[in-house]
Amino acid sequence: MQNWCPSWSEDETLCARNVNNEVHFFENNNFNTFASKLHLKKINDFVLSPGPQPYKVAVYVPGSKGAPSFVRLYQYPNFDGPHAALANKSFFKADKVTMLWNKKATAVLVIASTEVDKTGASYYGEQTLHYIATNGESAVVQLPKNGPIYDVVWNSSSTEFCAVYGFMPAKATVFNLKCDPVFDFGTGPRNAAYYSPHGHILVLAGFGNLRGQMEVWDVKNYKLISKPVASDSTYFAWCPDGEHILTATCAPRLRVNNGYKIWHYTGSVLHKYDVPSNAELWQVSWQPFLDGIFPEKAITYQAVPSDVPSEEPKVATAYRPPALRNKPVTNSKLHEEEPPQNMKPQPGNEKPLSKTALKNQRKHEAKKAAKQEARSDKSSDMAPTPAPQSAPRNTISQSTSGDPEIDKKIKNLKKKLKAIEQLKEQAATGKQLEKNQLEKIQKEKALLQELEDLELGI
Repeated sequence: MQNWCPSWSEDETLCARNVNNEVHFFENNNFNTFASKLHLKKINDFVLSPGPQPYKVAVYVPGSKGAPSFVRLYQYPNFDGPHAALANKSFFKADKVTMLWNKKATAVLVIASTEVDKTGASYYGEQTLHYIATNGESAVVQLPKNGPIYDVVWNSSSTEFCAVYGFMPAKATVFNLKCDPVFDFGTGPRNAAYYSPHGHILVLAGFGNLRGQMEVWDVKNYKLISKPVASDSTYFAWCPDGEHILTATCAPRLRVNNGYKIWHYTGSVLHKYDVPSNAELWQVSWQPFLDGIFPEKAITYQAVPSDVPSEEPKVATAYRPPALRNKPVTNSKLHEEEPPQNMKPQPGNEKPLSKTALKNQRKHEAKKAAKQEARSDKSSDMAPTPAPQSAPRNTISQSTSGDPEIDKKIKNLKKKLKAIEQLKEQAATGKQLEKNQLEKIQKEKALLQELEDLELGI
């Protein structure tokens, strides 16, 4: 039932099909006899590379009896011999795989999925992402957030790819060919990614059971261009010109409010068509064009003018039980969304602060200075008559205290307070403190009181 479908190369000179542990290859549409065959025991799936000759093929063999699953890359028609494979990547935890070639046919991304997550973390099973290059390199792509992999897409440049993954709100990250993260888009309501035909714009979107929110990014400068909302969309496609986007609501996925919209990537709706209520829209697509017909244009951030009246998306208000309807609304979020990498506050960043932030910072500093002044006045009032200037400070308390036990306690308290002061200085510079360090700072007031009591006793 699965993986029976024949597959053609882009120039249509090579056709391949999976038949009982073999992939048969036919040339120039001559199906009387196969030109070549690739034999692998229990072969389950294969994918032909895009682009012109030399053709490459990625094959998947599932694991059995404790042996791992593996994906191998071959160059047509070199299939025989121990060193025929260009690359090999084996892995466990795979009931099925999705193999994605990049445009230049130099690397494959493999999404390996299991039907059941044995840890119980996810109802949808478990996914891992692997990278295999035709030069023999391979790696597991480390995804910083746990959860399902919703979408993985190659840039047309073949030098980077974007993954959308993790429990909602999902994270999106662009990786390079070394599988190192290049840019982190933070988290948001999204489950799909679409690069423009020229690879200079990336759309992150949340369709299906999400509300259709889109983020349009300039991927050369990693700047957000627009955030349009295409509610109830079941279909998305870039126009071959790399400037326009098509979103549609089609049957049978949704049988109401069928229609399509054509957008400019800056968020303007340029054309809208609603299907009459007694009819259904089944399919919509752009007219195809060959690559290179449309030149890449400079990105604009200014919304393109449109004759279509803009619709304000209806904001659904949360249900409030009758007992709470006359009471003030409390703003509480289920989860905080993480901002994109370039919008996160950077420690030690020399970015100028806004007027309000500057004002608040000055107030905070003034308060801190006043507190320290009051503390030093207090301690000077309570301190005994100062000894001659030449005497070291710690000998004062030692000489005035008759009890060595109390003296020891005072010394320890001062040590603790000094450590707290250092932690506060670190926090002021933007360093993230550990939980136990924050607890130490909270104890400062109690320690000061204890020190005061001991010194009064002296």
